[in-house]
Amino acid sequence: MVENEAILNATEVYAGYSEARDVLKGVSVRAYPGLVTTLIGPNGCGKSTLLKTMSKLVTPRAGEVYVQGEIVHELHTKDAARRIAMLPQHPMAPEGILVGELVARGRHPHQGWLRGESARDREVIAHACETTGIVDLVDREVSSLSGGQRQRVWLAMTLAQDTPVLLLDEPTTFLDPAHAMEMLELARNQAQKGKAVVMVLHDLMLAGMFSDTLIVMKDGQILAQGTPAEALIPDVLAEAYGLRAEVWEDPHGESPVIVPRGTL
Repeated sequence: MVENEAILNATEVYAGYSEARDVLKGVSVRAYPGLVTTLIGPNGCGKSTLLKTMSKLVTPRAGEVYVQGEIVHELHTKDAARRIAMLPQHPMAPEGILVGELVARGRHPHQGWLRGESARDREVIAHACETTGIVDLVDREVSSLSGGQRQRVWLAMTLAQDTPVLLLDEPTTFLDPAHAMEMLELARNQAQKGKAVVMVLHDLMLAGMFSDTLIVMKDGQILAQGTPAEALIPDVLAEAYGLRAEVWEDPHGESPVIVPRGTL
């Protein structure tokens, strides 16, 4: 069931990587339990910066990000990590680490300094591996895996963190179309279990298929937002991407079909 109150709330956020230039310019976003919210827009528009700001990796120059009613950037790192898990765009694994060891790192925010894995930790880790289909990979080195396998391993680590908010920055990287749909189905299933899921995607059709709300960004600001049918319209695609496209209603689904016809 979808709750009415947002669990993650970014309010009038200005943020960037230097004081001289804001990448985000007054962005406000709300994410709700039970829903998938997807950020789309051209390269450099601020999608990944927004995820990093919501996850405490980037501190806003102005504005606030709230999770469960508390300011994210005032929380202790472990406390924030018990509430928000993020799969970054280009994660890096330590050399020689095994898949099982990497997934287990997702439990660190829940563990004390002197306590090892509990029965609950092992249960959550096993469930994350099963959910992402990597049980047969746990004893292999992460460096030996294909790009698609690594992406599923990183998602498993993120799920093992067991947070109410899940941020996914281009989770379909390195995946072929079938596996990309499987990955997004996993994300949607997490929302159906009550998590608030916020993703960054480049594929507009997949974004439309697997999202409840789309937020279209351009130049560090929100250009449009709404359901896929409301956000994926020709005028918005033209302004955001410089794309000339027809948008058709899908007779077999709710997501619109986008037919590119050229650039403006």
